Amino acid sequence: MPTDTEGLHLATHADALAGSPADDTKTRRPHPSRGMYVLPSLFTAGNIALGYYAITQSVQGTPADIAYFDHAALAIGFAVLCDGVDGRIARMTRTTSDFGKELDSLADVITFGVAPSLLAYIWGFRMLPATIHLALRENVIHGGVLVCFLFLICGASRLARFNISINPQPRNPGRPGHKYFVGMPIPAGAGVIAAIVHCFDGSPIYDPWTALVFLALLLFTGFLMVSSWRFWSGKEIGMGDRHPFQFVAIIALVGALIAWKSEYMLIIIALGYLVSGVFARLAYSWGHRRRHPHPPVAENPTATSVND
Repeated sequence: MPTDTEGLHLATHADALAGSPADDTKTRRPHPSRGMYVLPSLFTAGNIALGYYAITQSVQGTPADIAYFDHAALAIGFAVLCDGVDGRIARMTRTTSDFGKELDSLADVITFGVAPSLLAYIWGFRMLPATIHLALRENVIHGGVLVCFLFLICGASRLARFNISINPQPRNPGRPGHKYFVGMPIPAGAGVIAAIVHCFDGSPIYDPWTALVFLALLLFTGFLMVSSWRFWSGKEIGMGDRHPFQFVAIIALVGALIAWKSEYMLIIIALGYLVSGVFARLAYSWGHRRRHPHPPVAENPTATSVND
């Protein structure tokens, strides 16, 4: 079997024998080298490493060493960045492959499923002090175990649906020509947990009522991941836009704000993205009802039928 390079030479030689113009060979795009296929996988491997690091930091965290929780949250945040970079690099270099897609999905389950669910359980429920009402504490902890597991299952289901779907369409379509995610992507769901933990500087939850609010947020985030609501993908943004300078300036400004006040900026971005999907769904439902109002019901349907 000829290699990719050999196949290209054979095709070029066959075209020359057939009398095809030489310019056709010049316009052909060269196949990327095999080494280029490794580049996106390196970012995916970094994604897995950050997820593993987040897990090790979460299990070491204690009320006396809250910095471990903050380190785990930051690792998940950097993993979200790596997850966006590897796919963009693969598209830019035309090195997408089935192996890369499967590896990326497995990495997402570890980094954005297992790691944040474990962090949410230990930080949000396991650290509740034993001085509070014991029965309430046990119930909250058991509920936290269940909800964190549901978060993991919802994230894995979201990935499975994404892998088998072909051109999925949300139930509330947006503007034509814009690309949307069907359901909240799992990196965004993990980012919500990481942003909340980082906002509190890793200090765990000590109040059971606050833990119940956090439990409800986890449950709602899991629902958004398996829903068919639309979420902005951002895939139409690129350096090839008509105004690349403005795009670079905005990215630099956001990066500077995150570096200055990361505790507040990250939670604003994470919760803002979560709320954007909810607002998009509510706005579509409200607009749909205005465009398609229910027809009035006849007061006497029997008499109407007779007259007809």
